[in-house]
Amino acid sequence: MTIVELHWGPLGLCGVDEAGRGPLAGPVVAAAVMLDPERPIDGLRDSKKLSAVARERLADAIRERAATWCVAEASVAEIDRLNILRATMLAMQRAVAGLAHAPDDVWVDGNRCPDWAWRSQAVVQGDDKVAAIAAASILAKTARDAFMCRLHAEFPAYGFDRHMGYGTAAHLAALKAHGACPQHRRSFAPVRLLLDQATLF
Repeated sequence: MTIVELHWGPLGLCGVDEAGRGPLAGPVVAAAVMLDPERPIDGLRDSKKLSAVARERLADAIRERAATWCVAEASVAEIDRLNILRATMLAMQRAVAGLAHAPDDVWVDGNRCPDWAWRSQAVVQGDDKVAAIAAASILAKTARDAFMCRLHAEFPAYGFDRHMGYGTAAHLAALKAHGACPQHRRSFAPVRLLLDQATLF
């Protein structure tokens, strides 16, 4: 059975998920999706369990068939000012607020929800249990990956198109060699430590 058959959820349900909490660079992106029960989408699941080609195909289908959807972000400056958890909650708030019509219920992937007015619940591993959350996972992941590929074109030395900003050995080596670009999160320890070390010489 597909995820949609198992966990469609109530009418008026909005699923919310994020991408990019862990990387050392780039924004954190959130998506909110309300699916249309008259236009089901086969193959929805946690974006991390899909190939890049499958994610893009499904993202196109979600944007075409969903009742309403919105992708939003919190910037690197907001992450550094607020911390990553609060910035993630802010991106989620922006995504739900950006929907064309208000949801009846909001189900959020993970173990906590933002402090907002919508009736909501957190669903651990919701991106592989609830169709609307899976759809949000796919939109958030593909949107953030596209941003990081554009960032790679501007700052090719870091290899953003390969690691999407995560702290791989190659990324850390590039940071050490070239310093931080404007999209690096100064509040994250690996970036902060490398910058602190650079000031010693």
